[in-house]
Amino acid sequence: MRIYPAIDIKHGACVRLTQGLEDQETEYFHDPLEPARIFKAAGSEWVHVVDLDGAFKGKPANFDVVKGIADLGLKVEFGGGIRELEDAEALLAAGVSRIVVGTRACKDHAFVEELVKRWPENLAIGIDAREGKVAVRGWVEVTDMPAISFAEKLAEAGVQRIIYTDISTDGMMVGPNFEGQEEMLSAVPIQVIASGGVSDLHDLVVYSEMAQKFSNLDGVIVGKALYEKKFTVDEALKVATPTA
Repeated sequence: MRIYPAIDIKHGACVRLTQGLEDQETEYFHDPLEPARIFKAAGSEWVHVVDLDGAFKGKPANFDVVKGIADLGLKVEFGGGIRELEDAEALLAAGVSRIVVGTRACKDHAFVEELVKRWPENLAIGIDAREGKVAVRGWVEVTDMPAISFAEKLAEAGVQRIIYTDISTDGMMVGPNFEGQEEMLSAVPIQVIASGGVSDLHDLVVYSEMAQKFSNLDGVIVGKALYEKKFTVDEALKVATPTA
């Protein structure tokens, strides 16, 4: 089970939003490369980067920052405003290891098919859900589409990996929606990265146990709990990859 430390970028700084609300912002680092260096030094292989400006505007807006993080030697999973093929291509050329597409994937199935055709190994589709329904445009618009139905449709299209975020728990430090994540893992055969609500090491222990049951649990994204010093990346990695 992989650990994906999260770096959310807004106006060039590393911030966290509560439940994705644009006006509920806490800045943790003025320079996003600083937490990236901390995560790498702790042994993290991956980092999950969200361009919040891009998510709200509809086009990646912090390209230089993302390239700087990739240049540190981290594998970057990047999302936020990727709604055109040329943006995806530019990000991958800049060193991003995996692109995350959300809003347009929900609205344009042909776009998903083209992404799968071009970059099957470097693609994840982000499914952000509120009360089981898909949310788009930086989580400000909730659709009528059930998250699981969307995931099943993506699996049929050949998508290999999704990131499933429960918005109601994101940034709330109340623990993940384990039931919802398990329901998703049961519904589709593709790889699932769980996101939202991790508040302490015990949550990661539960996910680690879940990974023994579901081989398609790729990993867990961890954000606010790291910044609030509930545990370190080093501690998280030890839970995720326990030694015999």
